[in-house]
Amino acid sequence: MNRSRSSSAWLNEHVNDAYVQRARAEGYRSRASYKLMEIDDRDRLIRADEVIVDLGAAPGGWSQVAAKRLQGKGRVIAVDLLEMEAVRGVTFLQGDFREHDVLQQLEELLGGERVGLVLSDMAPNLSGIAVRDQARMMHLAELSLDFARHWLQPDGALLVKLFQGHGFSDFLQEMRRAFETVSSRKPDASRDRSPEVYLLGKTLKA
Repeated sequence: MNRSRSSSAWLNEHVNDAYVQRARAEGYRSRASYKLMEIDDRDRLIRADEVIVDLGAAPGGWSQVAAKRLQGKGRVIAVDLLEMEAVRGVTFLQGDFREHDVLQQLEELLGGERVGLVLSDMAPNLSGIAVRDQARMMHLAELSLDFARHWLQPDGALLVKLFQGHGFSDFLQEMRRAFETVSSRKPDASRDRSPEVYLLGKTLKA
């Protein structure tokens, strides 16, 4: 079967992408690693002796960055529906975060310990139907926010990926109700044509 022009163009772009090449050279699993690095360099989110929960972790790029920057002083718990090759310093839970049983397993791993940082790079498998994809993306973001509200320590932070579109403004308002400060981030490693944007909430409101 001949590869379509669009898929060939994507493959060519991916192979020649500077961040993809850099990730391969530096041993990171995905170009997404550099998104977290850039945001953390700016906002100082990864702090020693804290627990970090990485939702939608596979293939492990963000978990790699978090574990490396913790330098063994703290722990990372990663969750994804897909399999993920082991990352040193990371506890991996395979399962669908939308399911109650998986959330319960995650809470058991926490053992009552509060979280310093929740990372959510979760995204649905895209169907190509914009309304459906946006709704599913917003649902994942809402689950991330709900988890953060229940498990973050008072001065903790949530970094969550969203697609700009229907429901974004409402979710932004929910973030502002939950956190003292809310900022948007569009790191250089995020492709310009991508609708993704990251919202960063810091310090839970009482």
